[in-house]
Amino acid sequence: MNESEMLEALKIDLGITADAYDNRLTQYLHQAKKAIEREGVKLNMADIDHVQTVIMYAAWMWRKRDTGEGMPRMVRYQLNNLIFHTHLIESE
Repeated sequence: MNESEMLEALKIDLGITADAYDNRLTQYLHQAKKAIEREGVKLNMADIDHVQTVIMYAAWMWRKRDTGEGMPRMVRYQLNNLIFHTHLIESE
């Protein structure tokens, strides 16, 4: 999935139809990638699980700016799975 497709998926998740926030949402996608990599995940953007995790993380970041909510369990669960998978592959 390329960056514009990821942006469209993020906008659908957030219920945004206008293009006014595209630059900011793209920045959230980049920030989400970096945050996930800091968690120890080696992202493979050809893997749909990795792509969807970036989109979920970016969506949470967008929503929490208003609510201040903690990370949803589903995002944390997905991150943990990717972290464990990364470490499993490295140990083989």
